Amino acid sequence: MIDKLKKVLNIKSNQEKKKFRGKRVRANDINLVIRTLLLGFFFLYLVFFFLINVFTIRFSIKQGYGLLEFFSLLNKNILLGYVFPAMLSATFLGFLYQKFPNYFEDLKIKQLLAEMIIDNNLCDVSTDNNSAGWFTDIPFGEKKHITFFPKMTFERFESVIVIQIGITMKSYQEKLLDLDNQLEIGLFCEVIQKEQFKGFFEYTLLPDVITNRISIDEAVAKNGSIRLMKNVSWKYDNLPHMLIAGGTGGGKTYLILTLIETFLRSNAEITVLDPKNADLADLETVMDNVYHTKDDIIGQVDKFYEDMLQCSETMKTLPKYRTGKNYAYVGLPAHFLIFDEYVAFMDMLSSKEQFDVLSKLKKIVMLGRQAGYFLVMACQRPDAKYFGEGIRDQFHFRLALGLMSEIGYGMMFGETKKRFCFKKIKGRGYFSNGSEVISEFYTPTVPENHDFLATISKLYKERRDGCDCEA
Repeated sequence: MIDKLKKVLNIKSNQEKKKFRGKRVRANDINLVIRTLLLGFFFLYLVFFFLINVFTIRFSIKQGYGLLEFFSLLNKNILLGYVFPAMLSATFLGFLYQKFPNYFEDLKIKQLLAEMIIDNNLCDVSTDNNSAGWFTDIPFGEKKHITFFPKMTFERFESVIVIQIGITMKSYQEKLLDLDNQLEIGLFCEVIQKEQFKGFFEYTLLPDVITNRISIDEAVAKNGSIRLMKNVSWKYDNLPHMLIAGGTGGGKTYLILTLIETFLRSNAEITVLDPKNADLADLETVMDNVYHTKDDIIGQVDKFYEDMLQCSETMKTLPKYRTGKNYAYVGLPAHFLIFDEYVAFMDMLSSKEQFDVLSKLKKIVMLGRQAGYFLVMACQRPDAKYFGEGIRDQFHFRLALGLMSEIGYGMMFGETKKRFCFKKIKGRGYFSNGSEVISEFYTPTVPENHDFLATISKLYKERRDGCDCEA
């Protein structure tokens, strides 16, 4: 399933997919479901009516009876002649509905899309006044005609729905390019990708997002990317630096611990800063480079910055170094500075200390990508006071977990028309990977008996012992 989903999401690289294709949505699809069911029932009724009454029909033909005589014979047994075929037709139609759910689901989607276009006036409509006889001044009603319906298709793949809309240059074209909320609410999906091709605009939607949630064992970091859902990965080599926001109980700490555990399974180097001396600070009992005091944290920010500069210089002396290549190309590990409760920490500092820390962090987010130095920063709300001078814009992967206010979402994702809703599911939120699309997100699940401290201790010892052996 994962491979199929990747194939669909990468299908834009396939020249064939760049064609406008799929099931066509038309204006008369507004009553498609009921019309299909009625026609199907009528057809089945005729079939069962003929099969059940075949002997009566043959007898009437042999006797030369007309329709009145024929129905007179049927009326002698109404249950068998009329009711039983209707019951069989309804039963068989229900069986078909259960047997081919995707077909009827496609009918519903076509109808919903047609209703959306018509109800939102995204088509051309003309109105005719109907008058009778000589009374031409007295209108007897208005009849509307759809003179132009935008070309729209949809296609269902294994795990996503792709909707394509033709570019028409009409006055409502801008609205057709901004249907995220209507599609998400109407189809109970999440828009995960928007892209424009020659002649049409394409939406990619993911139904039942929660079914793409993974367990902590499935979270893997390799090739400059860490997998967080079946369809979501943080590709830190391309989208450096992660910003996590969320209140208490939103799943922020579990996500950070999941990241630490996953990074320890790779060759990445980790530094953990927990100014509140809370859950992450407990890791100092099982691994190095965990700090919680103010002076230590300031010192580690300085050290991370200096190490980044030194790594940038060292890279250029390595035999494999090539202009434009990054740390991984020359065989160096990634380095992550995991900074929890960043805003709370900045409130502890003096103005001068704030300026020094902010200055170092700004240089890290601007220069760290090529050398493999990345920030994972967590806070309850990314206030502009401590994310100024464009720093927040450099966090290309952003996660908002749990319940947040509209102001909080605005700080995370900027100005957006996205409709955010809250569900009482721990680890649920929204993410953005640098594009205009903001989608629903679920953190990897953690079994109740999972012991982060013990697992991280084991992984860290294995790494340390392995390094000692190699040394």
